[in-house]
Amino acid sequence: MKAYILDRYAKKSALRLGERPDPALRNSDVLIEVHAAGLNLLDAKIRDGEFKPILPYRPPFVLGHDVAGKVVRVGPSARRFKVGDAVYGRPRDGRIGTFAEFIAVDEADVALKPGNLTMEEAASMPLVALTAWQVLVDRAHLSRGQKVLIHAGSGGVGTVAIQLAKHLGATVATTTSAANADLVRSLGADVVIDYKSQDFAALLTDYDVVLNSLDGDTLERSLEVLKPDGKLISISGPPDPAFARAQGLNPVLRLVLRLISRKIRHKAAAKDIDYSFLFMGANGEQLGRITALIEAGDIRPVLDRTFAFADLNAAFAYIETGRAKGKVVVTVKADAQ
Repeated sequence: MKAYILDRYAKKSALRLGERPDPALRNSDVLIEVHAAGLNLLDAKIRDGEFKPILPYRPPFVLGHDVAGKVVRVGPSARRFKVGDAVYGRPRDGRIGTFAEFIAVDEADVALKPGNLTMEEAASMPLVALTAWQVLVDRAHLSRGQKVLIHAGSGGVGTVAIQLAKHLGATVATTTSAANADLVRSLGADVVIDYKSQDFAALLTDYDVVLNSLDGDTLERSLEVLKPDGKLISISGPPDPAFARAQGLNPVLRLVLRLISRKIRHKAAAKDIDYSFLFMGANGEQLGRITALIEAGDIRPVLDRTFAFADLNAAFAYIETGRAKGKVVVTVKADAQ
């Protein structure tokens, strides 16, 4: 099969289009013919080598964390899907590789594609929607009447998180540029902060939850907007000791992560705020619940641009400009929806 291959870790390096063996199917796998694949900054960070201590993939390997396509074969013990089903999903860590014509995925990581989405729209959703769900539902337990600040509201995670938070009944504030203010308002944002001209920490107070996806300075200033017992949840780091334990990292890495997260953990504790780092995980059951929200019209994808499979490296260059609104997707099989 054709696939984009990472031959070695290197910052901003191009992926090589080449031939790879067709994926081997495990007992509980489904083999998916990839029709579309979403791009994420996580892919770029892995390519650059930033996640080698945590996700030690060995080159050559295929990147890609979001897929939408058709089931073409099922493993001997797979029962949830049949050949011909249109599905989407985020393969679990260690089994990524959606920048290819086919991928084998454990059926537990997959859900039926929302019937009201194209393959490209569906491929834009799994990683960011699961991230939003795991932050706001699983970790924050966000409920009606609470207030949440979602940083970078026009980004991939932000566009879904705003909609999910509104569905949960929360008041939503977000940071974005003035050019994207109308977009985030259309998604449900109640308070829009222009990060270029306004200081969110001076304007917001008594919030229950902050979802941070930005830098360390933004992370620390987010403490100022939270009430005591509030929750500061970061998807951009620094990873904390709980994450290190959950990942089963070795003692040296555990110590390193404890040290690099010490400052924010201590500052949060001094304000009686709970800080945690979240690295999302594959979950087909949760994705099925998200499918129901998409089909009900409560969540819609925000798709910035679609590239041809042949232009995947150009798509990478585009997402790294930081100008994309929502998600960027490559079409792998253009004639099927």
